Amino acid sequence: MIFNTLRSLATITLIVLTDGANLEANRGNRVRYDNYSVYKVRYQNNLERQTLLSLTQQPHSIKLWHEARHELHLLVSPQSLPEFVTFLSRSNFSAEIFIQNVQKAIDNEYAANSRATDDTFSWKRYNNLAEIEDWLDDILARYPKVTEGFVIGKSYEGRPIRGIKISYKIGNPGVFIESNIHAREWITSATATWFINELLSSNEELVRELAESHDWYIVPVLNVDGFVYSHEKDRLWRKTRQPSAGSSCVGADANRNYNSHWMENGGASADPCAEDYAGPFPFSEPEAKAMAEFISGIKDKLNVLLAFHSYSQLLLSPYGHSSEVVPYNHKDLMQVAKAYADAVQALPYGTIYQYGTSAGLLYPASGATLDWAYNEQYIRISYTIEFRDTGKFGFVIPPAYIIPNAEENLIGIVALLAEAKKLGYLKLKY
Repeated sequence: MIFNTLRSLATITLIVLTDGANLEANRGNRVRYDNYSVYKVRYQNNLERQTLLSLTQQPHSIKLWHEARHELHLLVSPQSLPEFVTFLSRSNFSAEIFIQNVQKAIDNEYAANSRATDDTFSWKRYNNLAEIEDWLDDILARYPKVTEGFVIGKSYEGRPIRGIKISYKIGNPGVFIESNIHAREWITSATATWFINELLSSNEELVRELAESHDWYIVPVLNVDGFVYSHEKDRLWRKTRQPSAGSSCVGADANRNYNSHWMENGGASADPCAEDYAGPFPFSEPEAKAMAEFISGIKDKLNVLLAFHSYSQLLLSPYGHSSEVVPYNHKDLMQVAKAYADAVQALPYGTIYQYGTSAGLLYPASGATLDWAYNEQYIRISYTIEFRDTGKFGFVIPPAYIIPNAEENLIGIVALLAEAKKLGYLKLKY
């Protein structure tokens, strides 16, 4: 379904909630998204972007689902659908439906998970936090000589935030991988755990070289509270779970909560109900604070930081707070990103990744992990990797895509690190 298609316009994606949508997780029931639809709407400039974002100010009417390059992904209530369509028509915006029924996509995902229940831990399905932690325990027991478990801190609800270090020899450059800072991005922790397994068990020469030539610090699920909530209550939950003072809304966007250009240039929201709410102050969220303190303690061992996200198929470098300035090593960052994108596209899947600065390729996003790592911890190879897809499934990407996504990400990381090494970024820092 397309309204006034104008090819010259950039793109915004909206999620439309239709009749029967239940936005509250009461009495132990899961939030349902019956007949929700995901719309893509195009805009030409920031004024049009702000006009569309203003639609999200009505609680439970239209919500931001995702934003890609010149795209907004919004959640619109069924009661608002006629008015929404009229607005698009009168405003000369272009829109099309990506997903007809979000709940159906969620149900299909649950069904696929159920079909794979014969596996204790599998990449044929999405695993919950308890399953991931049990699997980590098993991995640590099976590979005691090269693995070490660590806890970076505790979440607001008191859950440990766990990680694993993999090291085959002293003197390797260090790579830190953060995953699932946004709760609903399940393919990130699935990819992270698959990656861990490959580093430890693969017999392929390319993977053995990758595994044994670097020290790996990997946190499969950073936003543990939100991740549990997304499994048990609301599949589309994004934020942390700490209550907001003076508001009925819960949680903040931990990826806008780092103390690096926090809240600059409209790169986050001050509204506790917004999906990109930056929190009341930098590091207000225990998860972001714990992550920062842990990385600060080992920063001299780290050469690279990668933050796993979904979706849009992008490799994003600093800066997120401004598109007017770029890092001094921007050319190198683009060269390294190109190596990742080229390696991924060369695979049989042919997946295309774009690359650029976070603010330049997308939109201002201040207080994010990659900018904090680059600006404050001097980790000069820092990226956000936005995984599959480009909107067909969005956050509810079927589990059948886990392994293809993970395979191409591994090959991309091989190329990324090889290029970074060639440019001199993997030299020991201590």
